[in-house]
Amino acid sequence: MRIRKALATSRVPTALVATTLALALTACGGDGDGEKKTDEGGGTGAAGQTVKLPKLDGQTLEVAAVWTGTEQENFKKVLAEFEKRTGAKVTFVPAQDPIINFLGSKIAGGSPPDVAMLPQVGAIHQAVEKGWAKPLGADAQAQLAKNYSKGWQDLGTVDGKQYGVYYKAANKSLIWYNAQVFENAGASEPKSWDELLTTAQTVYDSGVTPFSVGGADGWTLTDWFENVYLSQAGPEKYDQLAAHEIPWTDPSVKDALTTLAQVWGKADYVAGGADGALQTEFPASVTQTFTGGDQPKAGMVYEGDFVQVNIGETEAEVGTDAKVFPFPAVGDIAPVVSGGDAAVILEDSQASQALATFLASPDAAGIQAKLGGYLSPNKAVDSSAYPNEVQRKMAEALVEAGDDFRFDMSDQAPQAFGGTPGKGEWKILQDFLKNPKDVEGAQEKLEAEAAKAYGD
Repeated sequence: MRIRKALATSRVPTALVATTLALALTACGGDGDGEKKTDEGGGTGAAGQTVKLPKLDGQTLEVAAVWTGTEQENFKKVLAEFEKRTGAKVTFVPAQDPIINFLGSKIAGGSPPDVAMLPQVGAIHQAVEKGWAKPLGADAQAQLAKNYSKGWQDLGTVDGKQYGVYYKAANKSLIWYNAQVFENAGASEPKSWDELLTTAQTVYDSGVTPFSVGGADGWTLTDWFENVYLSQAGPEKYDQLAAHEIPWTDPSVKDALTTLAQVWGKADYVAGGADGALQTEFPASVTQTFTGGDQPKAGMVYEGDFVQVNIGETEAEVGTDAKVFPFPAVGDIAPVVSGGDAAVILEDSQASQALATFLASPDAAGIQAKLGGYLSPNKAVDSSAYPNEVQRKMAEALVEAGDDFRFDMSDQAPQAFGGTPGKGEWKILQDFLKNPKDVEGAQEKLEAEAAKAYGD
C-alpha cells in the first residue's frame, strides 16, 4: 500500500516557519522558567469546560498508548478529568512498539482497547486498511473543524473519512544544549550546519564531548536524517521520498547521509562513540547531557520539544541551564519537522466517541499543556496554559505555522519500514551510525526495505 501524501504543502513557507521559530526561541532563550500559573479549575485551555460531554455513568473504556514515565502520568490526569466530567471509568493500557503489532495481538485475542493513540500516519492507514479503525462521529469532527488547521485534520483522514484526532504534536527540529558547557567553551548558538560543526569543535576543545545520541532507539536517528534531508534536498524532494516516489538510492539521500557522517563519523564527537550511542536510550541521551555539573557526558542533544520532560528528571532548569536552538540550516532553509500522536477509535461506542471529542477540544489539551513536555496542534489552546516561556513560544510557532510544515517522514511510511524496532529504516540507520563510511550500502539496504514495505 502506498501511503498518500498527508498534507498539501507549498514550496516556500517552510523557511518562513523556521524563521518564526528561530525568532521565538531567541526571544526566550535567556529567560528562566518563566513560570506562569494557570487555574486548574477553569478558563479555556486550562481545565475549563468548552465542550459538552454526555453522562456515561457505569461505562468503561480502555485507552492504549506507548507512553511511559512522566508522559504517561500526565496523560492519565487528562483521562481523570474525562472520568470526573462523564462518570465513565477509563483504564490506561501500556502498549509496546510497534503499536500496530500490539493492537493486532489484542484484537486477535478478542480484547482490543476502545481507543489507541497512534504515533504514525502510516499506522492510522494500516488500522483503517485492516478494518480496525472506526470513523469519528459528528461531535468529534465538529471539534476538529473548530480547533485544528486543515493540515492536522488531513493527517487523520483516510479516503475522505476522519479517523484520527491529533492530540499531541512535536517540534522535531530542535537542539538542546548545556548552557554552562557553552559558556565555559565560549561557544555560540549556530544557525547553519557549518556553524554547528564549528560549535561542536569548540565544545570538544573545551574537554566535553559535543553530542549525545540515543542510538538504542532507532527513531531518533530517523529524525536526524529527516532534518538534514528536508533542509538540504528541499520540501519537494522530501515529499517524494516520504511517498517513495523516488528511491532511497537517489543522490539526494547520498548527500544527506554524507552530511550526517560529518557528526556520526567524527571521532569523539558522540558520547560513548558509536557503540555507546547504540546502547543509549533516548531518555538517557537527554539526562546525561544535563547531569555532571560542567563536565556532563555531552554538551548537546538533538530531539524535539518533549526533551523537556526528561530534563525535568535532572536538576537543570529549562531556559537557564538547558537552552535550545532550531536545527541549523544545511541547505537554503532551516528544517521544520513535526510529529504527533492521534487518538483512533477501535471499539465504537458513545463513550469512545465522547473521549475522541474531549481530546479534540482545548479542555483536554489545556490540562496536559500546563504539565510541561507537551505541545498541542489545537489552535484554541491559550498559550498561557504552557508552564514556561520557552514552551509557550514553541507552541505559538507551531500553531502559527498552520499547514506549512513537514510531518515526520518515517511516521508517514508503512510501519514495517519506518516504525519497527530492529527492522527497516531504524535498524539500517543504527548500522550506519556504527559504520558511517558505507553510504552506498546504507542506501541500497534502505531502498530494498522500502520497496518491500511500500509494495513496489
